[in-house]
Amino acid sequence: MTLSKPACYLRKPALSQRRTSVNLGDWLRIFFFYAHSLFQTQGVVDASEGEFGMDVLGLVARSSLPSLVVLFILILFSVVSWAVIVLKVRQLQVVQQQTATFMEVFRRSKKFSDVQSVCKSLAESPLAGVFQAGYIELNAQLKEAEGATATSVHSEETSRRPPLRSFEALDRALLRAASMEMAKLEKRVTFLATTASVTPFIGLFGTVWGIIIAFQGIGETGSTDLAVVAPGIAEALVATAAGLFAAIPAVYFYNYLTQRIGSMSSALDDFSLEFLNIAEKNFS
Repeated sequence: MTLSKPACYLRKPALSQRRTSVNLGDWLRIFFFYAHSLFQTQGVVDASEGEFGMDVLGLVARSSLPSLVVLFILILFSVVSWAVIVLKVRQLQVVQQQTATFMEVFRRSKKFSDVQSVCKSLAESPLAGVFQAGYIELNAQLKEAEGATATSVHSEETSRRPPLRSFEALDRALLRAASMEMAKLEKRVTFLATTASVTPFIGLFGTVWGIIIAFQGIGETGSTDLAVVAPGIAEALVATAAGLFAAIPAVYFYNYLTQRIGSMSSALDDFSLEFLNIAEKNFS
């Protein structure tokens, strides 16, 4: 006779085999459900919100997977755009402060070498970067003109000043440096333009999808009662609101940052011309 183990001794399935799979939609619903519960606990969301008892987070928690994906993308765009806004505003504040300090040093200095000595401490100023490029090119041309016993820019105040080989080369060096400095200032700003132009359409897609789902529900139930139609329409409009919430700050700060960067571009052009005038006056 063959003995078999009692049922209680039968091997249980492995833990990994007993786990149920959770898809992306479930994770997003869990996230919005706990966020909704947290806001209700802290009294942020009012419990008496009307006949249907619907609040924004509650609508989101009950949304379909495409709507949740759309909202997640819009939230991601919004978070990244605000991070870019904070970083660029702080950067431009530092740039403005250091540029003012650099111009003060540049105006009162009688030698380029005195200005060069403070450029490292003012590395965030675009004007300092342009000056360093011009200083290096100017010094290289002077050394080439003087040969082995070249007189560097440090001695520009002396009575004997060698002529420069090419003012065009100096101008090109200044233009290259100005372009590099402008690229630093404009870095990541285009993401705000992308956010401003893309997020309203993403929100519109979520709205259209929600309306389609709402009309499907009407067709299945055969009822046009407001209690049946309103949740789907409200869910659809949440996507549009989220898209506008992401786009409006991006548009405003993109225009603001572009205006500030444009002002700095004009300052770079003026400084380059002033540097060329000084070089032409002293080394021609």
